[in-house]
Amino acid sequence: MADVLLFHHALGLTDGVRAFADEIQAAGHHVTVPDLYDGRTFASIEAGVAHAEQLGFEAIIADGVSVAEGLREDLVYAGFSLGVMPAQWLAQRRPGARGALLYHAAVPIEQFGESWPEDVPLQMHIMVDDPFDDLEVMEDLAVRGGQLYTYPGAAHLFTDRSFSDYDPDAAQLVMQRTQDFLAGLE
Repeated sequence: MADVLLFHHALGLTDGVRAFADEIQAAGHHVTVPDLYDGRTFASIEAGVAHAEQLGFEAIIADGVSVAEGLREDLVYAGFSLGVMPAQWLAQRRPGARGALLYHAAVPIEQFGESWPEDVPLQMHIMVDDPFDDLEVMEDLAVRGGQLYTYPGAAHLFTDRSFSDYDPDAAQLVMQRTQDFLAGLE
């Protein structure tokens, strides 16, 4: 069993994020899903990003770090899009990380440190024509030891069943690969 700290995307803590977390939990893992927006959700990525910009990206990372401080160290850090920021920061900088799962986005490795920690397994998921175009950043992380899965299509939040980008076939494959990754950490 793995303990996962999962951060939501720019739309907030949607029913789709909760459902994804529930599926991981149903496989026997423990999942903590903090609400970094204090209950607010947004119908569009643009509105959610505008809210995130108003809060400040550094504040979002700091809030994620604050949540982690109250939890054990040997966590798997996971994030959807915007949630990748605190997840990746923690995976790269907090001692004891057990793994990282980055969905739909990644941050250039140099933003949070000089390298990816050798003892922290990394798995990433993105559609090849994602409009936010983080594929190149993910490819760089893959060269440094991460595992990258790409999916055909041009959607961004394709794993969130409550959002219009949802792709059930791709999302199912992401979940299967996520479960395999978590099982491999045991």
